[in-house]
Amino acid sequence: MAKPLAGAPEQVSVTREQPAALSEAENPLTAGLERLPVPATTLVIFGATGDLARRKLLPALYNLAHDGALPQRFHLVGVARREKAHEDYRAECEQAIRQFSRRPPDATVLQGLLEQVKYVPGVFDDEGVYAALGEVLDEFQERAGEPLNRVFYLSTAPSFFPVIVEQLGHSELAHLKDADVRVVIEKPFGTTLAEAEELNRRVLAIFDESQVFRIDHYLGKETVQNMMAFRFANGMFEPLWNRNYIDSVQITAAEDIGIGSRAAYYDAAGALRDLIQNHMLQLLCHVAMEPPGSFTAEEVRNEKVKILHAIPQPTAAEIANMAVRAQYTAGHAGGEDVPGYVSEPGVPEDSTTETYAALRLEVDNWRWAGVPFYIRTGKRLARKITEIAVTLKPVPHLAFSHAGSLGVQPNQLVLTLQPNEGVSLRLGAKIPGTRMIIRPVNMQFLYGTSFLSQSPEAYERLITDAMRGDATLFTRNDEVEAQWRICDPIVQYWARAPGPLPHYQAGSQGPAEAGELLRQGDGWRAI
Repeated sequence: MAKPLAGAPEQVSVTREQPAALSEAENPLTAGLERLPVPATTLVIFGATGDLARRKLLPALYNLAHDGALPQRFHLVGVARREKAHEDYRAECEQAIRQFSRRPPDATVLQGLLEQVKYVPGVFDDEGVYAALGEVLDEFQERAGEPLNRVFYLSTAPSFFPVIVEQLGHSELAHLKDADVRVVIEKPFGTTLAEAEELNRRVLAIFDESQVFRIDHYLGKETVQNMMAFRFANGMFEPLWNRNYIDSVQITAAEDIGIGSRAAYYDAAGALRDLIQNHMLQLLCHVAMEPPGSFTAEEVRNEKVKILHAIPQPTAAEIANMAVRAQYTAGHAGGEDVPGYVSEPGVPEDSTTETYAALRLEVDNWRWAGVPFYIRTGKRLARKITEIAVTLKPVPHLAFSHAGSLGVQPNQLVLTLQPNEGVSLRLGAKIPGTRMIIRPVNMQFLYGTSFLSQSPEAYERLITDAMRGDATLFTRNDEVEAQWRICDPIVQYWARAPGPLPHYQAGSQGPAEAGELLRQGDGWRAI
C-alpha cells in the first residue's frame, strides 16, 4: 500500500521565514487558506527531463507536498527518451527541486515525495512505451487496492501533442473504469487557426472536452484570479467597470532578458504567438468579462468566449493601424551590453521575427464600446514587469491649477502580476499646507505583506486544479480558436508585409512606432 507523503502537514501553513510572533491566529487575512481535498492520483509527465519539468513542475509538486496539498495516495511517473534507472531519475528530480524550489526543501518531505517515483524511457511514438507505462499504472493501482485517477501532463514539443494523445487512445489509457483520466496540454496550442482546429479535432477524437486541460500558466497567478475578486466582490469597482467611467486599459508583459537558449522555438513563433495569442488575450478576458452566473468552469469560460467573439476580426486594411511589431538591436540591459536579436546564438542573420508586439483592440459590446484595450509585450525592454492598468476617465472640471500642483490626474487601478504581485490605486490628494495643491498618491496592496506568506507558484495551483478536475483556469477548445481568430490575420499580414521591420534598442521602452497605436492624449505607461 502506498504511504502518505511523510512530513506533509494537513493544510497550508505560514511560511517558515516569517517571525515567530506572527502566526495565522494573529492575522485574520490568512483565514480560509485551507486546501481543498484532492483524490488519489497518478501524475504522468511526458518530457519529464525537459526544462519545464525541472524548473516548474517538479518544484511545484514539492511545494504542494510541503503544504499538504497532494493526496495521500500520490504517484509520479516520468516519461522521456533517455534510458535511465528509476533511482537515477529520482536523483535528477531531487537536484531540480533543490535548485528551483521557492523554499529550501525539507529532507523528510522530499523523501516522501520521491520514494515512489518511477521512470519509463522511450520515444513518444513507440507503442512499447505505453505498454510499459500501463504496467506501472496497474502496479500502483494494485498496491492501492482501488482505482487511481490519472493525469497525463504533456510537457513536450508541440509536435508530440497529437502523437501522445493518439497513442494513449490506442493503448486504452485514455479512459479508466471508476476513475477519472485527464490530459494537460501545454502551449502553444497550434501556431495558426487551422493548426489549432486540427489539433482540437485530433485531441477530442480520443478525449472528451471535460478531460482536456489546456494550460495557461498566467491564469494560475494569484493577481489574475484576484481580478475577478476585485471586480465582483467589491461594490466600489463593479458599478464603474464600463465605458462610462473607464477611459482605457493597458496590458503589459515586458521582459528585460533576451531569448536565451530558445532560439529554435522563438524564431518560429515571435512575440505575438508566444504571449499575446494566449496569455495576454486571457488577461483581457478577465478584465472585460461579464459577471458569470456562478463561478463554475463552464460559466466563467462561457463569459470569456463572449468577450473574444466581441472583438472584431482584424482586416488587412485595419492591421497597419492597430498592430505594431519590432525587433531589438544591440544595447545596454541588465547592467551589461547585450547583442541584437539577429546576433543571438541560433538566430538567422536575416530573421524578421518580432521580439516586440503591440495591439489596439476594441470590445464591441454594450459595456466596452469605444474603450481601447492596449496590449504590448517584448524582450530586452527596460525592466521585467507584467501588469494590467485600468485608467478611469478624468474629472470634468479641473479647478486645482495652483503653481506647484501636478493637477488632477485620472485615477488608475494597476494590478501587478510580476515581479511583485499586488494591486495599487492612484488617487489625487492635497499636499499639506495652506494652498490647494494636488499630487497623485498610491494606495497599495501586496500579497507578501498582507498574507504573511509567498504566493504559490502558478503551476502549484494549476496542477492541483487538474488533479481535482476543476477547469476554471484552463482554456476550452472554443476559447483557443476564438483567440486564433483574432491573431491569425495579423500573423499572416506580417508574414507578407512589405518594408523594413521597425527596431528598438535593447534596454529601451520599445519602438517609437508603438505610439502610433494610441489615441490622442493617451500614453504608454513607463516600463
